Amino acid sequence: MLLYSTILDINDNLTPDAFIDLVVRWNQGSPHSDNVIRDLHWNGEHNIRYGNDWLWLDIQEYRNRNIVAVRFEKKEADGAIWDTDYVMNFNEMRMAIQLDRSYTESAFILSLEFSTPHFVSMLIDEGYVKDDGDLPVLHKPIFITEDNAQTLVDIINGVREYRLPVVYVSKTFMNEDPVTLWKLTSKLKGVAHILVEESPRLNSLIREGCSDQNEYNGSIGVYYPNRALMHKRFFYRSYSGADDILLNKVVRNVIQYSNRQIIGALYTWSGVNNSLLRDRLQSQREERIAAESEKARAIQENQEISDLLESVDEEIKGYREQIDQLSRENDRLRAENTGLHEKLMSTDQEPLLFAGEEDDFYEGEVKDVLLAAIDDMLSHTVEGSRRETILKDVLGSNGYKRTGEEKAKALKAVLKGYKQLTPNMKRELENLGFIFDEEDNKHYKVYYYGDSRYRFTLAKTPSDHRSGANISSDIIKSVF
Repeated sequence: MLLYSTILDINDNLTPDAFIDLVVRWNQGSPHSDNVIRDLHWNGEHNIRYGNDWLWLDIQEYRNRNIVAVRFEKKEADGAIWDTDYVMNFNEMRMAIQLDRSYTESAFILSLEFSTPHFVSMLIDEGYVKDDGDLPVLHKPIFITEDNAQTLVDIINGVREYRLPVVYVSKTFMNEDPVTLWKLTSKLKGVAHILVEESPRLNSLIREGCSDQNEYNGSIGVYYPNRALMHKRFFYRSYSGADDILLNKVVRNVIQYSNRQIIGALYTWSGVNNSLLRDRLQSQREERIAAESEKARAIQENQEISDLLESVDEEIKGYREQIDQLSRENDRLRAENTGLHEKLMSTDQEPLLFAGEEDDFYEGEVKDVLLAAIDDMLSHTVEGSRRETILKDVLGSNGYKRTGEEKAKALKAVLKGYKQLTPNMKRELENLGFIFDEEDNKHYKVYYYGDSRYRFTLAKTPSDHRSGANISSDIIKSVF
């Protein structure tokens, strides 16, 4: 599965030797010791392989097209296979960077988490990446101030366009960033520009310039180079864990856009190697024809020509096997990408439901609430009716875990006979997602997952013995 893909415009000061040297330094300087290929001493060769079957680095130069392609592959003990490709076209001064993960048949597929290659940061830090118009390609945010606010206004109005998407992060009402900026820039380096509002006081200035179309109060906008795609807006919610959820939504959206961009065969490892092998095969055929001609004239005089023909036949056979192997790999990747694309982007079948703007406070919350509503509706449905059949089918096909019911039971147990808030009760309430934010002489102010829409009051010394039951009943009606 393709996890990360981008093409960067490169400055003319990057040479083939400098490119390979940078790749070697990237590997040898990795903070992950299990990624480092031991005893790798590059001696200036442009066609060489280092490592073993489980961890290797292969460098291939395609002189006919002035291309150097590099693949780093690592096979994990769990069956995961990581391929990181760097393909540099020195005629066009552009570099393709791709991270792919596949699996052996016995693999355990656990997670889709990955880190953007640090090699991108090295390219940027050493000044090899060209600016994208008037925006530099960075692995840190560009802050929007009064001096450069017009750039953002022009992007929102569609006046300025860039090769990479632009992600605009507005400040929250409390003048805070809605996501952790270093995480956002780290995950999107090389695939997007990150513009961050310096202060909420810029809102009025920006809104005047774009007819109130800008993001504000912590919302994040993604503006694509392709204007056929409408820009995407992600709203900020104030609750515990919301920043990571928002960040992952933005990253996933931008990465998916980047990975869907079509790149030429000569910007892929397999495409370069296929072309390289075909050229070598053609060269060997020409040598064979010349040798055949020479053999016809002097087969009795020059036994070396016969030996040459035999060696050429063996080389051609080897090249054909390599081409077949690469072609099978291409077919496999194409089939995998096609399958994933059909699952993610299918247009011949509408999904049962579309997700709204509300995020899960805990894993599977939205799904659990919907299934609970269906389960409740079943109790009021005529037995044997078509509605009952459909509701049971949906409920049975989605693994209803009744998480909300379990949380409600746990809350009742915690607040049963409530007289005062003990440290143990507070800890159990926090485990259920309740955050204690304020207190006065008589009350505690409690927020469900920190969301101000769901605020509750707990008396420090309730006078009514039914207080705990009443409070738990109110909370359950509101959030479970």
